[in-house]
Amino acid sequence: MTTPPGLRERKKQATREALRAAALRLAVERGPDRVRVEDIAEAAGVSPRTYNNYFASREQAIVAAVTADREARVAASVTARPADVRLADAVTDAVVEQYTDPGAHGQEALLLVTTRPALRDAYLDATAGIEPPLTAALTARLDDTSAPAARVLAASTAAAVRIALEGWIQPTGGPGAGGLVVPTGPLSDRLREALAPLAPAFDAAEGRARP
Repeated sequence: MTTPPGLRERKKQATREALRAAALRLAVERGPDRVRVEDIAEAAGVSPRTYNNYFASREQAIVAAVTADREARVAASVTARPADVRLADAVTDAVVEQYTDPGAHGQEALLLVTTRPALRDAYLDATAGIEPPLTAALTARLDDTSAPAARVLAASTAAAVRIALEGWIQPTGGPGAGGLVVPTGPLSDRLREALAPLAPAFDAAEGRARP
């Protein structure tokens, strides 16, 4: 049974949520380039120093509002899959499910992110957040706390997701260009294609974990 978070953790989570909500609201209202860290902190009712305890930049806070704990939901989705579901399928389906869900902020927020290079980079960097919670989920699924397989698979999953997103939101003019972004093709297809090469590694790890 999972222990409910204590008061301190609940306050920290509430502060994080307030900061990312304020960051996105101000970015939509004013444009990201006209939003300062001080503005976000003031709107959330905290000091800039407190803000810096949670986010390293305004871009990180804005993107956090768009992704909204998506990485933790991927791990939770893997954990919720029945034990008889192939692990590679469980991870792939969880990733596709969470990354194609428009979330509470929908297409407006995604458009904001993909049309600003700095926000776009922060959005891609956020995929690294998949690794810690997914490592924990895979370790439990494989019932092995000593081998590095869970961490390697989680890190590989994060890399595959980033590659899929890079291809999906590539600026016109190719990599490194700062032009407009038009998402190309279904994101679900790109995610499945990027994750497919990992299937043998998932199968091997799962095979070793079985008695």
